[in-house]
Amino acid sequence: MINYSMRFFILVLILFTLFATASAIETCSRTAIINYQEVLVDTNSNQKGEGLRYYLEKDLIAKDYLNKYQDGTRLKWYHAVPGSIGSALVLTGILSPGDNNRRSFVVGGIALILVNFLISKTFEAANEENLQKSIEEYNKRNLPLIHFNQLKDQNRPEDSLLPSILINYSRTF
Repeated sequence: MINYSMRFFILVLILFTLFATASAIETCSRTAIINYQEVLVDTNSNQKGEGLRYYLEKDLIAKDYLNKYQDGTRLKWYHAVPGSIGSALVLTGILSPGDNNRRSFVVGGIALILVNFLISKTFEAANEENLQKSIEEYNKRNLPLIHFNQLKDQNRPEDSLLPSILINYSRTF
């Protein structure tokens, strides 16, 4: 018979898999409007923002911001290591024979995975501003204009004092 912690782990794994699969479709559909035509921002290549490179490389500052954005989207070892350690702790906790050690390993592993996830999402959200700055710099000096307002709320005025909340989850492939 499967104990409670194993059931919980399997449930979390199934829910995460379903959520990640459902949101993967959304990642490839970011578009910008250039000359009244939709252009894919993230093409089939592994580089995010590559669909705008043709336009943004005309401006040196915009190109630098795009390169900085693409460097920030690459997988880095210091983001992968804590998640791997957290997974190993959870697995060790599930397989360990002692009840006290089991709970400590599982809770510590889940906490480490959660903290790693939040830190990675914070870096990703901050990096999206580099793409936005790249487009803004291009639009200052070049035509045709690129319209890409992924992060701005259209229903809220710019000078509004109300805070905005953004919950974002994306998966790259």
